[in-house]
Amino acid sequence: MNNRIPAVAGSFYPDDPLQIQTAMDSLLASPPEKNIQPKALIVPHAGYCYSAAVAAKAYCYLNQLKDIKKVILLGPSHRVALQGCAVPSHQNFITPCGLVKVDNDTCQRLVTRGLATLSDQAHQWEHSLEVQLPFLQYCLTDFELIPIVVGECEPVKVSELLAELIVDSSSLIIISTDLSHFHPYETAKRLDQETINRIINLDLTIGPYDACGCNALNGLLDFCILKQWQVKLINKANSADITDTRLINKDRVVGYASFIVY
Repeated sequence: MNNRIPAVAGSFYPDDPLQIQTAMDSLLASPPEKNIQPKALIVPHAGYCYSAAVAAKAYCYLNQLKDIKKVILLGPSHRVALQGCAVPSHQNFITPCGLVKVDNDTCQRLVTRGLATLSDQAHQWEHSLEVQLPFLQYCLTDFELIPIVVGECEPVKVSELLAELIVDSSSLIIISTDLSHFHPYETAKRLDQETINRIINLDLTIGPYDACGCNALNGLLDFCILKQWQVKLINKANSADITDTRLINKDRVVGYASFIVY
């Protein structure tokens, strides 16, 4: 069977399923705001010690969703130069918690319609999608994954892809992105707040220095305009806001924020 094996288990997140379960029990314990049914989440993808708490504040909202059958997961390409969007041929993505089934028929349909290319190489080492999977395995009971690595791509192209995939309320979009990288603490906070404001206001001019997943993010925002969806900030922090003082470097921080789209 053609499976995509974990690339960052044991580094970005635990490689022990019991440790993952314990972490998720704690991270996802807070109840979300009631009566908001998310159509999409925007979440960070750093190591769990840095950004999992920020991501979890958005993932908590999935506890209110009972009928999600498809998860459309988009994240940036960190390792492979890529034009457009890429889907894998893998039948499953593996994490320490088990298998996540890939919707291969839908992936192939995207390729046939010219909305994506087929590239296992783009997915092999990409952490931006992988780190989201334990959250999804914990929050959802029975779903198929449509994993998409997004390279250089105009917002309208991502929006067209999403329009092809979103046909009913059983599908959920996840955009995986961090914010600014490697600025001093106060500078990062200012820059990230500017980017957060642009995201909330559906501004499609977010660039790679604002958010590493800018191409997928701008595409979602374009789709939000089309669908008249709104974006709500749920949590924000950066890599110097963690409790483990051994890992804090206020001279070079990475920004994180989580949002729900409704």
